[in-house]
Amino acid sequence: MHHANHYYGHSYVLARYCGFDADPPRIQGYLQHGWNIGDGLAPDHEFVPGVPTFVWSERTRRRAFSMGRRDVHVVGAPWAYLTRMEPDTPQQQREGTIWYPFHGWEGQHVEGDHDRLIAEIRDTEPGPVTVCLYWQEYRTVRVRRRYEQAGFRVICHGYRGGWWKDLDPDFLSRQLAEQRRHVRVASNRLCSAIFYGVLAGCEPAVYGDPMQLRGEQDLFGGRSRIRRQWADLHGPTIDVATARDIAADELGADRTLSAAELRHLFHWTTA
Repeated sequence: MHHANHYYGHSYVLARYCGFDADPPRIQGYLQHGWNIGDGLAPDHEFVPGVPTFVWSERTRRRAFSMGRRDVHVVGAPWAYLTRMEPDTPQQQREGTIWYPFHGWEGQHVEGDHDRLIAEIRDTEPGPVTVCLYWQEYRTVRVRRRYEQAGFRVICHGYRGGWWKDLDPDFLSRQLAEQRRHVRVASNRLCSAIFYGVLAGCEPAVYGDPMQLRGEQDLFGGRSRIRRQWADLHGPTIDVATARDIAADELGADRTLSAAELRHLFHWTTA
């Protein structure tokens, strides 16, 4: 199994949906692990030609086909399965905003003005703010303390896992529980967390300095294409009904499969 199939506990969520109690069996193919505007696969990963790809949405499948990939299957995002397995039973009133600053990945560095972003968050958000940092930024004390000193609650959902080590089957469950505590979900870039938050019942917002990775290259049209193609999802206030329709489409919430269908695609034997 490609190690990225385990990111954020995705393989565990799908295995649980299919009735497996132990570690997930080997997925015979590559599973999309984050929202992107390309073919669903990470551009920095090497892939073996001819191995099946399992993507979240029909839109992504069509893009992959246009890029020459043929053995591509729409299965829906693991998040879409999780929200069904763990239905919302609110035990407390939702309050405030969960805010996800744009982050890098291992070995990447974000360049931007955190202080200016903090000021804009203060001016925009109507209630208490929880800032969720990626594990790299959370461990960077000078970054974390900026948000703490601004009076925000600062958290981290955890480490996504990598190379079959430090795997976290409960990553998405923690993220879902946190998002369901909040009225709004926001970020300075359109990202998986925004779509997740919408499916979790939050009102979305995308605003502020988008920041950038050091030496960032805008693949597949990059930031300008995202703002152009998903213009309805940018701004401090977004129409919730429109956001829900788009999120359901991008996460394939209307394309999820039965447990039997998923086991067949992944070549998983009976649980």
